[in-house]
Amino acid sequence: MMKKIMLLGSGELGREFVIAAKRLGQYVIAVDSYNDAPAQQVADEREVIDMLDGGALDALVARHRPDLIVPEIEAIRTERFYDYEEQGIQVVPSARAANFTMNRKAIRDLAARELGFRTARYRYAASPGELRAAVGEIGLPCVVKPLMSSSGKGQSTLRTQEDIDRAWSYSQSGRRGDIAEVIVEAFVPFHTEITLLTVTQKNGPTLFCPPIGHRQERGDYQESWQPCRISEEHLQEACEIAGKVTGSLTGAGIWGVEFFLASDGLYFSELSPRPHDTGMVTLAGTQNLSEFDLHARAVLGLPIPEIRLLRAGASAVVLADDEGKNPSYAGLEDALREPDTDIRIFGKPLTRPYRRMAVTLAYGSPDGDVDALKAKAVANAARVKVTGE
Repeated sequence: MMKKIMLLGSGELGREFVIAAKRLGQYVIAVDSYNDAPAQQVADEREVIDMLDGGALDALVARHRPDLIVPEIEAIRTERFYDYEEQGIQVVPSARAANFTMNRKAIRDLAARELGFRTARYRYAASPGELRAAVGEIGLPCVVKPLMSSSGKGQSTLRTQEDIDRAWSYSQSGRRGDIAEVIVEAFVPFHTEITLLTVTQKNGPTLFCPPIGHRQERGDYQESWQPCRISEEHLQEACEIAGKVTGSLTGAGIWGVEFFLASDGLYFSELSPRPHDTGMVTLAGTQNLSEFDLHARAVLGLPIPEIRLLRAGASAVVLADDEGKNPSYAGLEDALREPDTDIRIFGKPLTRPYRRMAVTLAYGSPDGDVDALKAKAVANAARVKVTGE
């Protein structure tokens, strides 16, 4: 049965979700703050509004009367979602999940205080003075993040007292929404970061994808690879934590649950209630169903019999260097000359420094050399040059 889906946020992750939903015969309205966003280019309808304007969001929902609301970004008046659920609209994964996870304070307190998971030590700060006090308690080095942001925006690692004022200013320029408060986290000396894609279903068990390793710069992912080879003990612990936290938040869909793996064990880090950027590696055909196919099936209540690793894969991002418009991509021929590689260009109409514009993919046998695949994806990403007018 065809459902009307309203996608709130229309970036590259939303684009792949729309493609997956359309393949299942669904109708999608893609919403963003600017026109011609990536998901809008493949959706049935598009709308441009400020999703932090609650009145505008209410009017949009009233006009379209969607069956499902699927958030893709944080900058939304998520408190309105409770009203939409009362109106009979399915919010993905749920209004509770969206409100808890769009704000780092809510999800961290749930994980650390209510559920008792091990996390980095943390404090909150709502002013430069409070930030200085929080850094004094946590110690250096530490990490400062806006409570609402994505893709590393506004995130800093502090190593000296002189970094504090700069970190506060950067957090305010990179935050999404109107919440000034930040979280200050003790630095965890991890050796591996993983994303455990977790699928909660309406009428089935919670499923887990093979773990994905990733590397970040400026708080944003640069490469990811699947599988990330970790011990069975740590994998089982990660599955147990991911199952409990998603179960507490309720709802159906895919979740990106992030962990640090350090010499003293596993730490819960963050959680996203939607497809995860590091999960773009699944576009390399690493699984029988990509993270976007899994999300579409889960939110529609369609069966997911199993998730299987079909091959190893890696992804690497292609970044813009300058501000511009109408980007063009040089080097595609060189990047695609390597066997068992691919590229996904997102279709963003504007460029700016460090903006993610595309992702390169490499794949091989399931028990193959993941480091070699990673190197191939990184090399191909370096061959692609983005230029704007």
